[in-house]
Amino acid sequence: MVKTVIGDETHLKSLESRLSPLSPQVGLIIGKLSSSSDRGNVYALIPTPATDSGGPACYLRSEGGREEKKKGGGSKGGKSSNDTQSAVVVDSDWVSEHARQVSKMLLGGMNVIGVYVWAPEASVKATSTAIFSQVIRGVSQAAPLFDSQFDERLLIHISYAPRKWVCRICDLAAGNLRPCDFKFSKVLNSLQEFRCMYNFEIRLPISKGSKSEYSTLKNVSTKGINFLSKKLQTAKALLDGKLVTEDLSLNTEGPHNVELLLPLEIDLTTEESSVDEIAGIVLFSGSVFASSYLGPRDSVSQAIFDLKGDIITSLRSRLDLILEESEGEILSNNENEISEKSINQLTFHELSKNYRLSFPKRVLVPWTAGVYICDYLQPSETFEDTKERCKEMISIEETIETNSILEIESVVGPTVTKSFSEVVNGEINNNHSNKGEINTGNNLTGSNNNYLKLLPVFLALLLAVLVGLGIVLFR
Repeated sequence: MVKTVIGDETHLKSLESRLSPLSPQVGLIIGKLSSSSDRGNVYALIPTPATDSGGPACYLRSEGGREEKKKGGGSKGGKSSNDTQSAVVVDSDWVSEHARQVSKMLLGGMNVIGVYVWAPEASVKATSTAIFSQVIRGVSQAAPLFDSQFDERLLIHISYAPRKWVCRICDLAAGNLRPCDFKFSKVLNSLQEFRCMYNFEIRLPISKGSKSEYSTLKNVSTKGINFLSKKLQTAKALLDGKLVTEDLSLNTEGPHNVELLLPLEIDLTTEESSVDEIAGIVLFSGSVFASSYLGPRDSVSQAIFDLKGDIITSLRSRLDLILEESEGEILSNNENEISEKSINQLTFHELSKNYRLSFPKRVLVPWTAGVYICDYLQPSETFEDTKERCKEMISIEETIETNSILEIESVVGPTVTKSFSEVVNGEINNNHSNKGEINTGNNLTGSNNNYLKLLPVFLALLLAVLVGLGIVLFR
């Protein structure tokens, strides 16, 4: 249960100085909440942009239902004569969509943890608590925490009549709001960064008897990501070469390098009783760059937990981007159309040839106080697309220099897609692309080649046995 919230003084006061009393505002709270601590950290506030139609995401409405846009005029100090009767109206769906997009751009240890409102105190009091609870619930569903058991979020009200900050805790289950202590401090400058490169390769069998809906790109990829998530839960970690334990302390400043040690486990393909039962196989492999930020009072174990969460969240975000970008597109391979369906609709049962699909690559963008956010680039996109998204979603006002964007997942040249039998037997190219990628194989015609390759070996062994017997007999 959160009792105290600490806000970064530099960032929050900078935002406060830019707020206009003529325009109510709603936005997202970026910070850290944890079920293992009664203290929450607020790193930044990000205003929600205007809707697609150009309208505000938040405005004031009088009791008669009239919208008070306050674009000018008014009395001194920007106060309206109807302030005591107006209520805050928030476009909940639009704020939730903003939260969904922003959550994909945050690294481990940073999350969308609530909503802030910039409005007169009288207007907030005139607004039902249920309205704010509904907005916060929508945000929590659009941008869930990796620690899904935690059911509290924040509501920060910045009042300009009179000027003050008030923070409340929203219980998602009950929908009520309770007050908490809110303080300012230099939080961002005290964060420590942890980084790792996680390599993975798993084989996901497609059974001949499975239903078509279970072999879609989304379902098969989700199965692979969930499998990786379970594996990571049992992984040990080396921090700067030392095994992470509960009492391990940090003696140096970051960034800290982390290596995850995974237990040896049976591959997913062994779940099938025989090769005859498998219609095809999906190879899910790649290397993911992950990063997390740790507060001054948090343990190293929390940083490792957040780092593991960043890996899984990153893969899920890339899958979502692929499905969104491919909506309505026709799947083709080497300019030969192989289906009249989109990638979202196609099942792997319908693929007659091997097919390779690369996930978007991750890049890092400098944000504030030495902290980075991330973006995902499709093959056809450039850093200019990244700059535009950061400006729109994160509200970065400073110019982002191209050479400041870190391309930490470089693209490796295309690998040759293997046949189904080669994938089953583990004869897959060891070169990883530094991003998640999916290879499919359902060609069963390559097995004879493996026997031909082994024939010289058998002949050599047979000759050695015959020579040995001859020596024994003629002694």
